[in-house]
Amino acid sequence: MGGGHPDPKRGIYIGTYGNFGCPTPQKISTYALSPNRQRPFAGALYNAVFNTWRRSRNQALYVIPPFVVAYLVLDWAQERNEYLNSKPGRLAQSGNEE
Repeated sequence: MGGGHPDPKRGIYIGTYGNFGCPTPQKISTYALSPNRQRPFAGALYNAVFNTWRRSRNQALYVIPPFVVAYLVLDWAQERNEYLNSKPGRLAQSGNEE
């Protein structure tokens, strides 16, 4: 069995692999719960709904303004396109080119 004598060059020798010279651990308690007794999805559906609501609400100010701006730009572009392809729009553009 490995000893604990100090070696000034290499430190403390604690033994070979699988036969360490350290004392065995004392007063260690381990507890386990049978997999049949666990509830891995306890409250998962309830928490998923409210967690999704909270996360969506926190991101609203980052997501909604770009969509509003994009909608307004597309609406303006469609109206402008319809105007330029109408009779008054063509007359207004032809007057600028002359």
